[in-house]
Amino acid sequence: MKLSVGLRVANSLSLTPQLQQAIRLLQLSSLELEQEIQIQLDSNPLLEKIEEQTDIENLAILKDQDVKDLTNELNADHLPDDLPVDTDWDDVYTHQPTSLGTSEFEEREDNRQGHLSLKEHMLEQINLLHFSIVDNLIAHCIVDSLDHKGFLDCEISEITQSVQHLLQSMDYDEVIEDDEVLVVLKHIQRLDPVGIGARNLAECLMVQLESLPSFTVNRKEATLLLQHYELLISNELPKLIKQTGLNTEQLKGAVELLKTLKAHPGLKFEDRDSDYQIPDVVVSKKNEHWFVQLNPDIMPKLRVNSFYASMIKRADQSDDNQYLRNQMLEAKNFIKSVDERHKTLLKVATCIVKHQRAFFEIGPEGMKPLVLRDIAEEVELHESTVSRVTTNKFLLTPRGLYELKYFFSSHVGTTSGGEASSTAIRAKIKKLVAEENARKPLSDNVIANLLKDEGIDVARRTVAKYRESLHIPSSSERKVLI
Repeated sequence: MKLSVGLRVANSLSLTPQLQQAIRLLQLSSLELEQEIQIQLDSNPLLEKIEEQTDIENLAILKDQDVKDLTNELNADHLPDDLPVDTDWDDVYTHQPTSLGTSEFEEREDNRQGHLSLKEHMLEQINLLHFSIVDNLIAHCIVDSLDHKGFLDCEISEITQSVQHLLQSMDYDEVIEDDEVLVVLKHIQRLDPVGIGARNLAECLMVQLESLPSFTVNRKEATLLLQHYELLISNELPKLIKQTGLNTEQLKGAVELLKTLKAHPGLKFEDRDSDYQIPDVVVSKKNEHWFVQLNPDIMPKLRVNSFYASMIKRADQSDDNQYLRNQMLEAKNFIKSVDERHKTLLKVATCIVKHQRAFFEIGPEGMKPLVLRDIAEEVELHESTVSRVTTNKFLLTPRGLYELKYFFSSHVGTTSGGEASSTAIRAKIKKLVAEENARKPLSDNVIANLLKDEGIDVARRTVAKYRESLHIPSSSERKVLI
């Protein structure tokens, strides 16, 4: 083997720190970007927000004016009776009202109430009952076994064993039976909310029916329906009428009464924190034209601190001067990366709005098939860049708030040779089901034929898949006979 030395020219892509930072900022959400900016502001003294610096400058200008005015007064030939001072006597000493006087500010009691959980609400009521030590222990075990819907999430025998084990650890010799647990459970089921601690939906509704006044209309018929709960759930109304002996009007009245009851009494105690999303881009329509702009509330206004920048000396190679140079370079690169992020986001959002104009005009039925490659080719970016831009970014439209990923969907062929978006097909299926006759609901095959009449060639299996993704039951489950 002969060794030789030669030159070769080749192209290679290297990710500089600035490019890595730009890519990382591109995929951050608005909240994550705000946190990243705050980190940079805390660590880099040459980076600052314009609003904060403007307030400081205004304060400095006011101070300079006050100092000049005071100096002019002191240099005058005669001194005025009242010289300007920093504070007044009233600022230091304020008159305290007597017992007959009224306070300057109204004192108000803090009436805010914390959110009680289901278990805390139940234990508050149990503590007011005159239970024995054993019954109180059983009640606590029952409450600990409730799920978030308010149902008992274990068997009676398991609660019995738990109570027995606790009594043994407390040196009690009593033996607990399942009947004792059932008696305490009956008391708990009639506390607020009524039906709590039920073992199934039928028992929960039955307890609520029993708590209603005896003169309640259709109470007896509704109780009879719950005795045939399986037929009611499976919607087998002819068998239900035959076995209960009720006519159609009585059955309809009983079902209406059951609908007024609470199927999951524990859900109202669930602490549901609202998940608010701040839009990154805002779309509005003016004079039949759609305009796209970045949300000004989340656009950071950054700049390089002029005071520290003026301290940098060209020929100085000291550590302090070098530190300021590096920090200024990092600040400029960060500002540039944030600016490029906003420009790329606006460019991609504008292209999406251009393609999905029909969606903003008529709704989801006007959604056009769109993939990342289409946007990437039009804005001359890579697909991975478009994917980063559209992740966790939200678009505020007159029709609501949507994630940018929502506007990308697969397509289905049409009879005319074109393409239809899967989102538009789902919207059409949802509309057809909403307008159907409840006594004769549309089957998946009928929906597929109706879509073909509109030029959308879709199979029955595809209709079933889209229907299930919309959480729409099958035609047999949607059928209503009364």
